[in-house]
Amino acid sequence: MIAGALWYGPLFGKKWMQIIYFDESDQEALAKMKKSAGPLYGIQFTLTLFQVLVLAHLIADTQLVGGVERALWIWAAFIIPTLAGAIMWTNKSKDIKWAQFLIQGGYQLLMFAIYGTLLQYWV
Repeated sequence: MIAGALWYGPLFGKKWMQIIYFDESDQEALAKMKKSAGPLYGIQFTLTLFQVLVLAHLIADTQLVGGVERALWIWAAFIIPTLAGAIMWTNKSKDIKWAQFLIQGGYQLLMFAIYGTLLQYWV
């Protein structure tokens, strides 16, 4: 989280604000963003812990695991937290964020299930 604060702060913060169409002079929007940041930090922290836990499991796993199971764990631990982080920190409405998350996350779930199934029987 320290790396993220530096990355989206002094290093690339101004450019990021331009990308997400955030006007720094809009005090009302700034107050709203600050108010919603606390819960988002909690979600981001929890998702990051989940990523590290699954990565540790995948690295330590010496048993053969089916391709579908492995693909679904990778989707859950790496695709979903990355996607959630990319979407929840935008300046879009909650409804739009959820719709984008569900559509993109659902598509990635379908793709990883297909990849895992094909690889399970191909390799």
